Amino acid sequence: MCLPVASESFAPFVSLACHDLRTPLATVAGFAHTLEGMDEIGEPAARYISIMKSAGEQMGDLLDALGLVARIEAGRYEPALVETDSLELAQAAAAKVERASASGSGSTVRVDRVPVEAGLAALALCAVRHGGLDQVELIASDSTVEIAPIPAAAAPIVLAEDLKDLGAAAARRVTEAIGGSLELDGERLLVRLPA
Repeated sequence: MCLPVASESFAPFVSLACHDLRTPLATVAGFAHTLEGMDEIGEPAARYISIMKSAGEQMGDLLDALGLVARIEAGRYEPALVETDSLELAQAAAAKVERASASGSGSTVRVDRVPVEAGLAALALCAVRHGGLDQVELIASDSTVEIAPIPAAAAPIVLAEDLKDLGAAAARRVTEAIGGSLELDGERLLVRLPA
């Protein structure tokens, strides 16, 4: 899968934009964190500050995904491959998604842990958001992490065939960049990771 690129200079432009957007984002996140710690903030202001802080974290994650895809597309991605357990990856990813759980029996995989973990979380979140689900499960089985259920209407988005979710698109790119794959089997997304 290749994301559309307008020109050879597009990927460096995206990297620059991601870098430059982090400064105002850090300012907003820093002030939200400061305000959150103030005792005199009451409701509903405390709730609004919590929402701002969460949105700032999501924006940071999206900028990370966008920057990663730009590096992959420009041929500048150098994965930091480490050996880890696929069940540990599934559990860490599920912990990042409010309506996800993890189970199974994993095995050793060789991945770039941080973006793969973020990618698994993004795929699970995509399934929840675009599938209208209350719960999704990540099941480790050897070097494969299964994410289920994937409703038929959400499948093209989760597979990044219909580009409506940046996290899912980045997850697919990083998985393929390290030699893995994504495949739909009924209502199960099989994320095959290199052993």
